[in-house]
Amino acid sequence: MTGLARLALSFAALLKPDPGNDTRLQDWAQAARAADLPNVHAFTHRPGLDLAAVTTAVTLPFHNGRTEGVNTKTMIKRQMHGRAGFTLLRHRILPG
Repeated sequence: MTGLARLALSFAALLKPDPGNDTRLQDWAQAARAADLPNVHAFTHRPGLDLAAVTTAVTLPFHNGRTEGVNTKTMIKRQMHGRAGFTLLRHRILPG
């Protein structure tokens, strides 16, 4: 648990964009792969699939968070408008 907490905290530090985060991200991924945590290994495999996008996200201060929030809000309104019965509402809120 201590190793997992340490990895989580060090990854959280990467979420504040900084030009030096690209090397810190690589160091974090190596440390995570060295840990005996299979779920963390799977998580470190994902960024490798599109390393350029992940590196850009942790190094540059630009993001599309507001746009994505508006898109999600619009999508939810479209899905719920006109057929907002309890069954659909329950499906939207409860997982699975």
